[in-house]
Amino acid sequence: MPRLGQEPFLHPDCEITGSELGAFVEIGRGSRLNRVEMGDYSYCDRYADLANVSVGKFANIASFTRIGPTDHPMGSASLHHFLYRSEDYWDDAGRDEDFFAARHARRAFVGHDTWIGHGAVVRPEVTIGHGAVVASSAVVTKDVAPYTVVAGVPAQPLRLRFAPELAERMMALAWWDWPHELLRARLADFRSMSAEAFLEKYEGALAEAVPAERA
Repeated sequence: MPRLGQEPFLHPDCEITGSELGAFVEIGRGSRLNRVEMGDYSYCDRYADLANVSVGKFANIASFTRIGPTDHPMGSASLHHFLYRSEDYWDDAGRDEDFFAARHARRAFVGHDTWIGHGAVVRPEVTIGHGAVVASSAVVTKDVAPYTVVAGVPAQPLRLRFAPELAERMMALAWWDWPHELLRARLADFRSMSAEAFLEKYEGALAEAVPAERA
């Protein structure tokens, strides 16, 4: 595979519609993205299915993940496609555009430096906070706080990835906004230091590291 760069790298058999992908983004084989905004350095592995979702930077989305699965009209007399994809069944009936507009408006949000495990499902209008982890096969129906690990069906908090004070400091540091060259210069510290040691070293370097306006 070529080195990642400013243009997103798409593996074979992807379906990408109405989406905006940042730099150093990688989309795994057979993945389907519809109305997705994906920030720099984020990726999804094989056969991920994402719809109506805004994804931050450095998100790690595992294979067979589903984010923003669409709903059928449970309050109507029928659940079936013929209600809103009517043009597929009759020449003189069009799509229910109001239904699709409401569906598209129900966006999910996935924060920076997150990890969505294999086969997890994140429901529409759910927010996954920065630094959070969703365990494999979890079904997330409610917002997940930053730097929290959730698991289960429905997903429940399992533990904190970082203590609240440490999480607040990490979000204030916002290393995900650092330029590409600065990330490279500090790669050895990312690899070797604990989160707390990393913060202690770089919290005083915010003015050097962070652009004037953060994403």
